Parts: sequence; structure tokens; C-alpha cells
Amino acid sequence: MAATHVLVVEDDEDIQQLVEYNLLKEGFKVSVADSGEEGLRLARTEHPDLLVLDLMLPGMDGLEVCRTLKRDPSTTGLAVIMLTAKGEETDIVTGLELGADDYITKPFSPKVLLARVRAVLRRRGRPARDKSAVIHIHGIAIDPGRHEVRVGDEPVELTFTEFRLLQLLAARPGWVFTRYQIVNAIRGEDYVVTDRSVDVQVVGLRKKLGPAGAYIETVRGVGYRFKDVQ
Repeated sequence: MAATHVLVVEDDEDIQQLVEYNLLKEGFKVSVADSGEEGLRLARTEHPDLLVLDLMLPGMDGLEVCRTLKRDPSTTGLAVIMLTAKGEETDIVTGLELGADDYITKPFSPKVLLARVRAVLRRRGRPARDKSAVIHIHGIAIDPGRHEVRVGDEPVELTFTEFRLLQLLAARPGWVFTRYQIVNAIRGEDYVVTDRSVDVQVVGLRKKLGPAGAYIETVRGVGYRFKDVQ
């Protein structure tokens, strides 16, 4: 079986070599580029499985690379992990809303990098979930057809919005959703988007789920995700 191919787009030579070394050591096939333009060219010609993409690049920056790839039918399905300087929350949110799968803040641990790469590839490898199928995760059962939620053997009464929020997050464990993505998925484009409205729903949902509410993780400055299955 061919090795999973990862393209690393990073202009800092030390970081580029660090990422490349650790990926190669774990058996991945690796290509590297030190500019957005070169990364875009390699993504289109080599068809990698995953892109590790720095945001601060000379010339075309990482966000523009991501935007261009996601608009191109031949590369729109490419998995993308963003590398970003710590604190660039606006860029992180923008990247996720453009279609990036995850992000890693600098400085980072190689072990964290490899874990994130594997998690994204694992999620991408899962078959598409039937939206009417019951979701079973971390002892929680979510039945869209019956609009019922059970934690263990105990039923949990949720509002329509709380149910949709839980269903959205649990259907893609480990995936980071921005607040805008959550509101758009639950209510549609015409609903007023505010951070507060999403945060209030999450607080209420966690309370109703009891200890299981801890599986809804806050991603500071970005949004929320449901804890992945290890």
C-alpha cells in the first residue's frame, strides 16, 4: 500500500525540516514547499492526501492558498492542517471557515503534530454518516428520527436548538466548528450570528448532559468540538 502523502508548505527552514523529519520517521511520504505559490503548484500536480500549511508565507499567504484549493474542484477535498503563530485567532477562524480541517499553533510539539495529522486522516477515512442514523459516542445515544438523546440509560430532554447543536458536534468528533459555522448549520444564513448565542446554548447543553457535557470542548477564541474517540 502506498504511503500517505503529506505536503508541507512552510518558509521557516527549521520548522520545515522538523515537520518533514517527524513525518518521514512515521512512514509518511513527504513533499515540501517554501512559498504559497509552490505549495499550490505541488498540491495540484502531486495530489497529496494532506496539506500542512503555514499561514504566514511570502507572496501568497496560507489563507489564500487554502481559499484557492477549496474553490478548485480538483483539490477541494484535500485535507488541510494550518500552522499558525499563537494568538492569530482571526486567521484560525477564517481558515476553518474556508474549509481547513484543523490547526496547530506555534511553537508545537512533534507528538501533537503527528496526533493531529492522524486524527484528520482518520476522520477523513470514515464513511459518510447517514444523517438519520443513531449516533453512539462516549455513552451518549442521539436518535435524529425520534429526536431523543440518552446518556447511558437516562433520557435527556433538549430543545430543538440544543439537539441540533449536539447532533452537529457529535457527528464529527474532533472537528473544530467556529461559532458562525454552528449558527449557520442550526438556523441558516438569516439567523443573527453572535458569539453569545452559541455560548449560551453550549452552557445549557452541557448542564443537561451532566458529566457527559465535558465531551463538548471549548476551543478558545475559535469555537467548539466534540471529543474524538481515541
